Amino acid sequence: MTIHTKALELAAAAAEAAPAMARAGEAKKNAALDRLAHHIESGAKAILAANARDMKAARTDGLAPAMLDRLRLDKPRLRAIADGVRQVAALPDPAGRVIDGWTRPNGMRLRRVRVPLGVVFVVFESRPNVTADAAALCLKAGNACILRGGKEAIHSNLAIGKAVADALADAGLPREAGQVVPVTDRELVPALLALDKQIDLVVPRGGKSLIQAVTAASRVPVLKHLDGICHIFVDAAADLGQAEAIVLNAKTNRPSTCNAVETLLVHQSVAARFLPGCLKALRAAGVELRVDARAKAFAKGIATKVATEADWSAEYNDLTLAVAVVPDLDHAIRHVNLYGSKHTDAIVTRDVLAAARFQSEVDSSSVMVNVSTRLSDGFEYGLGAEIGISTDKLHARGPVGLEGLTTYKWLVDGEGQLRL
Repeated sequence: MTIHTKALELAAAAAEAAPAMARAGEAKKNAALDRLAHHIESGAKAILAANARDMKAARTDGLAPAMLDRLRLDKPRLRAIADGVRQVAALPDPAGRVIDGWTRPNGMRLRRVRVPLGVVFVVFESRPNVTADAAALCLKAGNACILRGGKEAIHSNLAIGKAVADALADAGLPREAGQVVPVTDRELVPALLALDKQIDLVVPRGGKSLIQAVTAASRVPVLKHLDGICHIFVDAAADLGQAEAIVLNAKTNRPSTCNAVETLLVHQSVAARFLPGCLKALRAAGVELRVDARAKAFAKGIATKVATEADWSAEYNDLTLAVAVVPDLDHAIRHVNLYGSKHTDAIVTRDVLAAARFQSEVDSSSVMVNVSTRLSDGFEYGLGAEIGISTDKLHARGPVGLEGLTTYKWLVDGEGQLRL
């Protein structure tokens, strides 16, 4: 069987299963997720044995310690995965929800109703927990899904994929509604990305290079973000103690994430009072500081590097922070819109008018006031879970939960009305 034939077989099976998922009511979908959580827990021995095979091969191949940690499963992690599936089951079902509706003067009745997308193809790297997370979200929204993880996790993913298929069968739904790609050949991904008649949406989850490659190759719409160049602007009217706490959290809580702050902008009127203490605290936390000339003036006795033009558009994903002093709110907004990635940007201020302007004029998927950028997250937003974060403007934007895995259709009812 050729790669293209295999891709078509997977996609065609998912497309055939999709209508059954769209017809399934909330009770049946929840039953499938409950069974999935059960199979993950009851099948822990087999899943952990599969993961041990992946871990052994990864160590032999010299996988980096951070990647090994992402790959590793144990009983507590499996329990957490099962709990996450149950949390998705507990979320309100978006499918079938009436968004709005009205009656026209001729008596024609219209409703706009949420419906599943159809088939969702999720491409991700070496985190086997994503197999269960993505399957749960796609299935709860009423979609069929095809899941393709990194080759390092192939045995782990297939073991969890069996739990997904068994759970669907237990609930009277087609096993093909949740498929894990069973081969590691890289050519299978572009072959699937070409099948725009069978697949409705692609969600790449991973590093920038993966997302770029998927976006460049896909004929199917892609839900994505490429960069997380997030800003915090400390305004003239900021509570400076609050501002320092927010900046430290946004940079040091987990610097490798896409919602960690990468650039700090400070209003010139508070720079002398704010920057010396904040920069000192950041250095004490191990942060490398890349500062412009105006910020340098307030960093006496603090180790810094000179910021270059490239720093303003850098996603460090590390304990590195670019720092600039700006004359006013206008300059801060212009800087964010010029160099940002439309992911998450925040202002710290007690001035409600400044806050309103920042939120109105900054063109990002999440614009925050007096909040750490690290809180830009589906779970923290109350979405229960997220399939990813989108910086695009069409279909879904920001953290994408169950609703982002649906679209809508118009339902029109009448009594013989004709166009005059």
